[in-house]
Parts: sequence; structure tokens; C-alpha cells
Amino acid sequence: MKKSRAQRIISRDERVISPSYTRGIPLVIDRGQGPYIWDIDNKKYLDFTSGIAVANVGHANPELIKAVRDQADKIMHNAGTDFYNEPAVDLAEKLCDITPGRFAKRVFFTNSGAESVECAFKLARWYKEGFRFISFLGAFHGRTFGAMTLSGSKLIHRDHFSPLVPGVTHAPYPYCYRCPFDKEYPGCDFECLRYLDEVMLKRVIPPDEVVAIIAEPVQGEDGYIVPPKNYHKELQKLCKRYGFLYIADEIQNGFARSGKWFASDVFGVKPDIICMAKAIAGGLPLGACVARKEVMSWPPGSHASTFCGNPVSCASALASIEYIKKNKLAKNAERLGRLGMRRLREMKERYHNIGDVRGLGLMLGIELVKDRRTKRPAHDLMCRLVNKAFKRGLLLLYGGQSTPRIAPPLVITREEFEEGLDILEECLKKL
Repeated sequence: MKKSRAQRIISRDERVISPSYTRGIPLVIDRGQGPYIWDIDNKKYLDFTSGIAVANVGHANPELIKAVRDQADKIMHNAGTDFYNEPAVDLAEKLCDITPGRFAKRVFFTNSGAESVECAFKLARWYKEGFRFISFLGAFHGRTFGAMTLSGSKLIHRDHFSPLVPGVTHAPYPYCYRCPFDKEYPGCDFECLRYLDEVMLKRVIPPDEVVAIIAEPVQGEDGYIVPPKNYHKELQKLCKRYGFLYIADEIQNGFARSGKWFASDVFGVKPDIICMAKAIAGGLPLGACVARKEVMSWPPGSHASTFCGNPVSCASALASIEYIKKNKLAKNAERLGRLGMRRLREMKERYHNIGDVRGLGLMLGIELVKDRRTKRPAHDLMCRLVNKAFKRGLLLLYGGQSTPRIAPPLVITREEFEEGLDILEECLKKL
């Protein structure tokens, strides 16, 4: 049988591209528009992945394309570490304005989420003149050495790469469906925080050596783990009591996906440092680390990057932020997120393999289990569901051990969103 065009490209890819990429679906993308993607053989898909929460303003957004073309006509690159450019200054001012906290801030531009985390890692050590960090089990912060050390999601991210960066300790995160203390919120009174405070910081970690705690407001790669509303406020109180910096990894949460500009806004916290990337430039490589001005006061040469503040990426980011604001995409994410949670709860009532549903804005997860009583993860069922949905023209993200994730572009309409949820339920019913 003659191979399709997609099959031929995948065969060529296997000969020349690193096998470390985690591509579980044989999709060769050709183009996109809004919440849709077409493959190289012209099959259309409804995209519930947004390129891992990147395409918040949709694929091939004409306003971003115009901003990119206009800037590229002027200059595509200058070394941001040695020279100045106006789009970078404009974007830095905008980020200082929309991030939580009405205090003075500074911005360091990066090329990716992992680089933003590495920047925060270095900055916190420089400012506090210490070396210990506290991160969380289930966290994913990237695959460079500092970010990988802070992560606590999967062994594959660490296997064969030791020794990692010293001084990082992982604490339990409020994963309420699988509470390691076998308690239930609100009766638990944040037992996970009490354990960190009264056990780990009394017996394992010398507090005077800790420079920062880093947390995702909503854990992404582990299956959109949403903590109770007051958790991050209590965590920040703990940081202030001990003198730790509070770092928020908003890489997957940011730019209106949560229903606010940043998920930290939803939880009512004002981080000392915020890491961001993914959706910042609507698809072009760009990240940023935004910190209190007094924290980001390191001297010239202590941290830099050739491509930091690339003018084309910054122009795209400015257009993306304006588009989100003008078209009220945060409100759309909040509204459709509530609709999605209602539909998923209804599915949970009908299908016994759904153990938990959770989400915030347009970050939704369905945790699949073999048995609701034992809560054994149904990894194979997750893989079958994602693949069946793919065959039906719906793209989903893998998450955690057994949690398909839903993260469509924020431009998606209610009708398109419900169409995708209908396909999802059809696939669940057949499985």
C-alpha cells in the first residue's frame, strides 16, 4: 500500500530527528486557523491543545502576522544583551503593568519557559546569597539542568542525568484527589503546608539556607492540578514569615488562560518573581522573567542572552496582549471553563472510569482510573482516548499518569467548544 504524505514525512523524521521528542500521535501539521489545524493530507482537526497552551490567540492570527511582518521589514535581530530596541522596552513596560502587584518591576527576556525558570533560579540565588530551593512533587519547570532539578513530575526527565543541581527539596503539593495524607479539603486544614512548615523546615531543610519556593499556580504537565483557593495565599504567608522569595511559574497558566491575565491573580497572590513563556508571543519563541525591582538588581554581565528581547518576537507579543485585551479572551476562558467543568461533571456521572474532573478557565483535566475505589491510574485508557479522539478530528494533550488535558485556543467559540466536548464524550462512550 502506498504511504500517505504524512507517513513519508514521519519516516524521514525518524532518520534525522532526535527520538527524545514525546510525539505519541502521527500528526504532520500543515497549517492552522483560529482553533483549527489541518494536516499535510488536508484533514481538519479541532485543536484542544493550543500547541501546549501557546496559541491562546488562535493559529495564524492576522493581527500577529501583520505585527511580525512590519517588524521583520525593519530588522529581525539585534543582540539584546549589547544593544537596545524599542519593542523590547514597550513589552517590558506592558508586562510590568499586567503582572500582579502595583510595585516597581524589571524584566529579563528569554527564549523559552525553561530559560525563564533558569533566570529565576539564578536571580534568587544572587539576591538572597543562598542556594536552597523548595519545589513541589508533580511540578514541571522544564528540561534544562536547573529547571529539571526543580521538576518533580516524571522519572524520565531525570534518568541518566545525575548529578543534578544541589540544594533542591520537593514538598507535597495539594493534589486533593490523591492526598498523600489521606485527608479531604477543607477538613485537612492544609495538612500539606503544615507538613512543609512543621516537619520539613524543622527536620530536613535549614530555613536560613532557603532562598525561594517555586510553584505553578496550577500544575500543568501533571494533569491540571488545581489547589484550593486559599492555598497560594497561605504559601506566600509562609514565604514572608521565613524570608523566602515566592516564585510563580506561570508558563502554562499565563496570558488569560486561567480567566485572568495570570493565575496568580485568581489566587490573590503577588509573586516576587514570575516566569512566563508559551503564549506570550502567540507562537514565536519568547519568554520572560518579571521580578520586583529590588530583586532584579544584579550587575551587568551576571546574566544575559544573545536573543533576549528579539524585536520580532516582542512585536508579536505586544500584538498578542492587545488582541487578548481587545477581544476579552480572559472572559471567554472563564465563561467556557465553567461550561466545560459542568459538562465534564456530567460525563463523570455517566462513565465510571472518570475518577476526577478539575480545571481553571480553559485548563481542564479528566483523570481516568481503572477503579474509583482504588483510584488506580488508567494510563492505557488515556492513550486510547487521545488516539481515538485524534481519529475523530479532536486533538487532546496527555497529562500526568492518566489525565487527558483540554486547552483550546482562547478564541474558540461556545459552539466549537461544545463540538469538541461532544466528540470527547462519544470517544469515552465507545471506550
